[in-house]
Amino acid sequence: MNNVTKMGKSLETAVLLTVAAFFLATASKAQEMPRMVTIPPGSFMMGSDRGGFDADESPVHEVTISRVFRMSETEITNIQYEQFRPEHKALRGKGGFSSGDDEAVIFVSYDDALAYCAWLSEKTGRRYRLPSEAEWEYACRAKTTTLYYTGANLPEDMLKNQKTERELVPVSLESVYGQPNQFGLYGMHGNVEEWCLDWYGEYPDKPLKDPGGPSKGLYKVTRGGSHNTPVEFLRCASRSAAMPGDKHNQIGFRVVEADYVPKTYNIIEKKPLYSLKVKRGKARWANPSDEPVWRDPIPFVIHPIDNTPFYGHNHQPAITWCGNGDLLAIWFSTEAESGREMVVLGSRFREGAEKWDPASLFFKVPDRNMTGSSLLTLTDGTLIHVNGVGDSGDWKRLAMVVRSSHDNGKTWSDPILAEAEHAVRHQVIAGPIIYSDGTLIQCCDAGPGGDDGTSFHLSEDNGATWEDTGSKIPGIHAGIVELKDGRLMAFGRGNSIDGKMPVSYSNDKGYTWTSRASGFPPIGSGQRLVLKRLFEGPIMLATFTKSGMTLFLSYDEGETWTDGKLLTDGSGKTIAGGAWTGDFTMDANHAEPKGYFACTQTPDGIIHLISSRLHYRFNLPWLLQ
Repeated sequence: MNNVTKMGKSLETAVLLTVAAFFLATASKAQEMPRMVTIPPGSFMMGSDRGGFDADESPVHEVTISRVFRMSETEITNIQYEQFRPEHKALRGKGGFSSGDDEAVIFVSYDDALAYCAWLSEKTGRRYRLPSEAEWEYACRAKTTTLYYTGANLPEDMLKNQKTERELVPVSLESVYGQPNQFGLYGMHGNVEEWCLDWYGEYPDKPLKDPGGPSKGLYKVTRGGSHNTPVEFLRCASRSAAMPGDKHNQIGFRVVEADYVPKTYNIIEKKPLYSLKVKRGKARWANPSDEPVWRDPIPFVIHPIDNTPFYGHNHQPAITWCGNGDLLAIWFSTEAESGREMVVLGSRFREGAEKWDPASLFFKVPDRNMTGSSLLTLTDGTLIHVNGVGDSGDWKRLAMVVRSSHDNGKTWSDPILAEAEHAVRHQVIAGPIIYSDGTLIQCCDAGPGGDDGTSFHLSEDNGATWEDTGSKIPGIHAGIVELKDGRLMAFGRGNSIDGKMPVSYSNDKGYTWTSRASGFPPIGSGQRLVLKRLFEGPIMLATFTKSGMTLFLSYDEGETWTDGKLLTDGSGKTIAGGAWTGDFTMDANHAEPKGYFACTQTPDGIIHLISSRLHYRFNLPWLLQ
């Protein structure tokens, strides 16, 4: 081969290498930037008329998308998001999900998604944002009118373990999978939920043009459903929502490029019954009576008088008193304890009333499980509400959310994520206490099993932030009191010691514990105890014996206890106990056999003990009869 030929070959090789390098660099660059798909204007019927759990998809209404916009072909991937936030790479593979470059990014909040859009806009000189809810459904449907853009069902290669799981099953979150819709979009059904621009709210019953959702709200819409979620949540019309700061492994996002922002609209806010006509001012509490007081039990779980969601299983109550003389009780209502339909309902027992208000909606993050609630009245009259909030199903994975009220529970602050990780140790138990130095102590179940024990959480700023002590005692659903020497004492359900209910003690405000067998029989399914220090000084334990609900008193800080007193007036009657209790007979030798207790004592000395459905009222002299 002569020199000219050699030079020609070398030049050809250099050119090919240069071209290859260019295309490799281009391909890599394309991978780092979202590929956009043009979405044409048009009109469609938004929502569904399924009703029931999906009533928020109604009314079906016409929506016109009047202008062209562009949407990312897939959800934003790890490699795309990490051009903006390289530190996010540390979260890859957490929980077994999304470790690859081209898998959907997860563990991003609504605010994180907005920040990415702002960064991408500055980087490219184009205008990026999140899709409106209407744009999302329009783009998902892609001119179809069926449940999914694939028809009445999703093909097998688009399913990613579509069922509720206590332990999430790791699946691939590759952003390109299955068949794209007619607009060329992938992953609109499942993979991960996607943040939308809109606040969550009711649909207006009228045609809309380029809508951007309500002008205000508490939760941001998410769409599309996710892995480890029943397939009905993946429908085109299915709606979910989350707190803007929430982040977990089932929410990601995609972006829209458009030169306009959808218009928001105002909606009429419906006030729940418990917040209406709430008396102002302070109650004039009567002095505690020296005479025994007993009143027949009455139901506090009363069917709503409006369209408030109300299901067959009403359980896990909490109760507190308000400075105006009212009582406030809350509980969850659901069809299944792992269900996403679960709502927290509330009712008010107004000063001087003879019965509770009908139930009304107290707290609900749309399409999220809401297991576990507590209420507490602080010394200044502030009410604190703590609740669990799930991700996309089972109540094992909960975040802890806190709200407060300064007007006797009429209005509440926006919810804050006090312990934001969706994890075990966050199933809230009724009966938090105020420690002598002002620290709030909140018990939570340490896991979903009956023998998983109780965890402890502390707040030194009246509930704004919380610390998990990392400790655990035997027994779930624990009740807790502070002893006069500063120690904590707790009783729990399950984890029997020598065939007895466990009792635990802590010398350091819940960071470490010692446990032993108590003198009380263990309690089981459908039962939750109360441990409470009464204003008069003794500690009261409300628990269960073979005869039913039984009350014990201790005047020596739990060393010894009085003989038990059945929670009954002795008259023979059959009463509906609700939840897991059902109908039972109350007579001289039998009291309610099951129930989840919660308790408060008002300044007039009356002890208000509620079970899963019933409200009992009595005082210390009655206990001592």
